[in-house]
Amino acid sequence: MSHHSFQTRLLHNDHKFDPDTGAVSIPVQQASTFHQQDFDHPGAYDYSRSGNPTREALEQTIAELENGTDGYAFASGMAAISTAFMLLSQGDHVVISKDVYGGTFRMIHDVLVRFGIDHTFVDMTDLHDVATSIQPNTKVVYIETPSNPLLNITDIRAVTKLAKANGCLTFVDNTFMTPVLQRPLDLGADLVLHSATKFIAGHSDVVAGLAATNHPEIAERLGFLQNSFGSILGPHDCWLVLRGLKTLHCRITQSSQSALKIASFLQSHPVVEDVYYPGFSSHPGSSTHKYQADGPGAVLSFRLKDEEAVRQFTKQVEIPVFAVSLGAVESILSYPARMSHASMPKQERIDRGITDGLLRLSVGLENPDDLIKDFKQALSHLKQQRLFLNGRMRSEVK
Repeated sequence: MSHHSFQTRLLHNDHKFDPDTGAVSIPVQQASTFHQQDFDHPGAYDYSRSGNPTREALEQTIAELENGTDGYAFASGMAAISTAFMLLSQGDHVVISKDVYGGTFRMIHDVLVRFGIDHTFVDMTDLHDVATSIQPNTKVVYIETPSNPLLNITDIRAVTKLAKANGCLTFVDNTFMTPVLQRPLDLGADLVLHSATKFIAGHSDVVAGLAATNHPEIAERLGFLQNSFGSILGPHDCWLVLRGLKTLHCRITQSSQSALKIASFLQSHPVVEDVYYPGFSSHPGSSTHKYQADGPGAVLSFRLKDEEAVRQFTKQVEIPVFAVSLGAVESILSYPARMSHASMPKQERIDRGITDGLLRLSVGLENPDDLIKDFKQALSHLKQQRLFLNGRMRSEVK
């Protein structure tokens, strides 16, 4: 079915129905172990950590959607990322985006160093910075694009060419875009990673991670590590992710359209100091993003004056959930300094532009006009407060 459009392939693939019963929903195979008729000729499954029919359906589906050969489902996005890093050995070196997700920063900065795996954080938008950071022992270049939370854009094809020229693998976190909008394997990446908790599952009801590759050696080694570590996704959660995939295209299309409308409103508001969104032609890297992705996505960030402004705004706003995570049917407003990047030391955050006034918004399926109206009333409260304070300061000067 590869000749069909991506939108159609989400629904019509090798797992559109159960071949045994014709059921149009893949069965949840809850068994932990499988009877073997003959130990000389073991069956396809023996123990669910090593393989499960429901998980296999999800793994094959993500591989196909990412135009890869092999897929893997993990207990969380960080389980997928951490297992991928276990492809490295003592003495190896990683070049990684400096404005990476806080959990990935923690894994690199606080965990891998204990095993003798070194790293260099770089401005991945600067090819010169990437090139000069590659060392003789560099084994992986790790990309997150758009980055979390400032939506910086990395030229995937350019970086993968640079990595290959130096004998390095390229890993890409594709959580924000999903294979609907961006397919890194087609651009030369060796491994693509997802927090499927986010857009792919899409309903704030499952924690999951996915990986896909078209590299035979990575496929073999990652499969070995998945079985060795055992941080696999349970069958019911696999089924939830498969169900979420069916509506992925329409959800991310609608949410992206709304995100552009909301970002444009925020950009024009006097209280908002900066808006970060790849859908703006003025956004750094927007031309690169347009050639490697099929849309700007549904995540944006914006900056208010300071932490107190954030505190007041989040008290006034009514519609979005104020929480960690993103990519759900409901809009989620997050405060990176205290949520997604809380594990990053403050100076590290500031150096990356993740200030105390920064908010990240994942736009859901609400009417965008309702969200804009809600944001307008919350921001007007800040504006009135600022005018009051400015007036009081002027009177004190007099």
